[in-house]
Amino acid sequence: MPSSDQTSSLPTARSAKIYDLAIIGGGINGVGIAADAAGRGLSVLLCEQDDLARHTSSASSKLVHGGLRYLEHGEFRLVREALAEREVLLFKAPHIIRPLRFILPHRPQLRPAWLIRAGLFLYDHLGKRYALPASCSLRLPQAGPLKPEIRRGFAYFDCQMDDARLVVLNAMAARESGADILPRTRCLGARRDEGLWRLELQRAAGARQEIRARALVNATGPWVARVSEDVLHQRPAHHIRLVLGSHLIVPRLYEGDEAYVLQNEDRRVVFVIPYLQRFSLIGTTDREFAGDPAKVDIDEKDIDYLLRVVNAHFSHPLQRTDIRHSFAGVRPLLDDESQAPSALSRDYNLALDAAPGQAALLTVFGGKLTTYRKLAETALDQLAPFLPSMGPSWTASAPLPGGEGLSDPLALATELQREFAWLPPALALRWATTYGSRTRCLLAGASGLADLGEPLGGMLYGREVDYLRTHEWAEQAEDILWRRTKLGLTLTPGEQKRLAAYLDECPAPPVIALRRATDAPAPGSCAAPADTAAPPPAAAP
Repeated sequence: MPSSDQTSSLPTARSAKIYDLAIIGGGINGVGIAADAAGRGLSVLLCEQDDLARHTSSASSKLVHGGLRYLEHGEFRLVREALAEREVLLFKAPHIIRPLRFILPHRPQLRPAWLIRAGLFLYDHLGKRYALPASCSLRLPQAGPLKPEIRRGFAYFDCQMDDARLVVLNAMAARESGADILPRTRCLGARRDEGLWRLELQRAAGARQEIRARALVNATGPWVARVSEDVLHQRPAHHIRLVLGSHLIVPRLYEGDEAYVLQNEDRRVVFVIPYLQRFSLIGTTDREFAGDPAKVDIDEKDIDYLLRVVNAHFSHPLQRTDIRHSFAGVRPLLDDESQAPSALSRDYNLALDAAPGQAALLTVFGGKLTTYRKLAETALDQLAPFLPSMGPSWTASAPLPGGEGLSDPLALATELQREFAWLPPALALRWATTYGSRTRCLLAGASGLADLGEPLGGMLYGREVDYLRTHEWAEQAEDILWRRTKLGLTLTPGEQKRLAAYLDECPAPPVIALRRATDAPAPGSCAAPADTAAPPPAAAP
């Protein structure tokens, strides 16, 4: 979260460069706008106080979905847009997004079968489907994982994804089109001056710099109102409500690759989703939140709620001792005066503030991961009159980094095992489903496991850590364990300490970025071409 704290007495370096667009916030909406804008030829700077995807954008249910239950609240426009984007994103990033079959057990006392069939019919037809099958009715096997009295259900398809990596890939796409991406950089203040925005930024080490921009975007998620008031000195155009969503991770509850959608008496649903081959992800809750969005955690009531819903459906009861990990995040939702948090709209609103002669300010309220790309297009459409050099939209047909030339990451894993016979199958699969076609960057010049650097445990090697520092802004063990990968679930405490020591002991490699997102690295090479993007203006020491 950007801050208005200005207690440091360090001098501020001023950049002569004038950016077309400055963005505050390194969650999915901020990086999505940065990637789209940079690809249209605009000069872009994005700052984020913490690591990319540190908060809301890495605390989701890991789904790309249309939002079946939103139909009950009449949000047909949002569902139509999300269904269309589901197909677009599946094409853009097949290494981190995959189709997922959902089973919705029927409990007639909660929703009648005709209502569910009607909702699924709309879900099938509101948006065009190219890659995903239509819904259907099911007879559930008595020997399945559900309680034997649950015999009827419905099936439909959405997609599963890696939320934090979706953020990082968009940040990479932005940088590869020339944007300056500055994580761990706070915006201390911003003001309009002579038709431009002047932003004072502060790096984590304390160095300050001032940059100027023709337009500014506030995409700070749960902090949007606070940043508007304290940093930009603006009155927010809309009110938001903070809603806490919590998740549990437990050992895998059942065999099979399908997810379950569990109905509850409060008319909410809870997902049970296969996760990382060995686990099940359970969530989410919807509870009003008041406090610091940077300091959130699951509470006892949320744990009880999720366990109760799961145990009402599955034959094998879950206990608290089964919980391997939990996480929670705050969703900033538009206040539409709905009484129940679960009924609040997941739609977004963009507020443009630009009096004649003033630099434009666009503030992002709400939104969801699935519609981030469309939100970015809409944001740039609104900013177009103030940025006349902007090119046309382009992101719908452009793969994200690692998705270039990739259709099936499982086939890539098999191909890598043939080409690198010494590569363990589990490592080939993890890399193919994490880095996609850029896995070859990790393998460039390697002829055996010894070439992958120091083994840090759990098939994590020094070469992968260095890649993440070089290409993906990873600096701390937490960045690698929980956002760039999910190895925090499988590495022992000792192995995690060794990773932290490795980061302290080994100098970080220089950051390398290709110039354009369309320039995929040559097989076997991670080297950037000669026109590698220059670093941002240096701040005063």
